[in-house]
Amino acid sequence: MKVIFTVVVYLFSISSVFSQSVLEWSNDYKLQKSDFEASKNTGDGTMYSVHAAISINFGFQMSNYEFMFSKNFNSKVSPRFARNASYIIAPDDDTADKLLKLAQVEFDLAELYARKFRKLMFENKKAFSEPDFYQKLYEKVYAEFTMRNSQIVQNTNMGMAELRLKENHDQVLTEIDELADFCKTCKPKKRKVGKDS
Repeated sequence: MKVIFTVVVYLFSISSVFSQSVLEWSNDYKLQKSDFEASKNTGDGTMYSVHAAISINFGFQMSNYEFMFSKNFNSKVSPRFARNASYIIAPDDDTADKLLKLAQVEFDLAELYARKFRKLMFENKKAFSEPDFYQKLYEKVYAEFTMRNSQIVQNTNMGMAELRLKENHDQVLTEIDELADFCKTCKPKKRKVGKDS
């Protein structure tokens, strides 16, 4: 009897929006003001705000046999940005630029935690794992992601402290590079088990 597992999860979902206005995270693309389609990007006085509708999507569909022998779920995890649910409200261009940089840090942070999630799944998936083996791993990564995102927003005064924001961004990018084996299209190297292990 052939069993098909279908799992679709929306992790870290700030907004679940499916349309042609969804961007997948890419090292080659940086967010633009024009990507924030949910507002006119203008504000009154000193009021400013940013909402980057970022989600990390995870889903797979495979037979019981395929699932048993799959360890690499990298391609199944996708950080996404929904243009039509994202907005920047700022009184001037300088403030809008700072908020845009904060949104980019948040998007890159989503990629970092997507890589951490991919790595945990790769290390913990066994031949006889249950289809929901990822759930506790997700909860751990989600808690870390939320806390770190909140810390960055607070520590940088919502992106207005540019130097601190750049320092945080550089750290996130360094950590992304350290998890190079866990990009969406990468194939992690299998760990060799030696006699002493």
